[in-house]
Amino acid sequence: MKTLLNLLWLIFSGLWMALGYVLAGLVCCVLIITIPWGLACFRIAAYALWPFGRTVVQRPDAGAASGAGNIVWLVFAGIWLTLGHLTMGVALCVTLIGIPFGLAHFKMVPVSLMPLGREIVTTGAPGAYPGYRW
Repeated sequence: MKTLLNLLWLIFSGLWMALGYVLAGLVCCVLIITIPWGLACFRIAAYALWPFGRTVVQRPDAGAASGAGNIVWLVFAGIWLTLGHLTMGVALCVTLIGIPFGLAHFKMVPVSLMPLGREIVTTGAPGAYPGYRW
């Protein structure tokens, strides 16, 4: 079922979102100082292509630098990306068929709001949650 949802997602929403994140990543990588945000954009683009069966977890080794970087990201890009995901999520949840895709947009809100210090992992895989003790 995850594969079918991912294929439908890719056709109707994921490809365009991933291309947008890749474009933003390329723009960020042009300047030396914004490379961490560019790499985060590339990670989010991969997540936007295939979101079902994956989740975002907090990295236990993330420090103060990622917190400061997230504040900069929040001001310049995070708010706008989050508003886009929320708007698309609400619009897709209006239809019965679009509810899983709307929920996928809502699932992307934390990583689009503050991407540094987060990791995208496969759900259900052993050891998928680093730093979490069972």
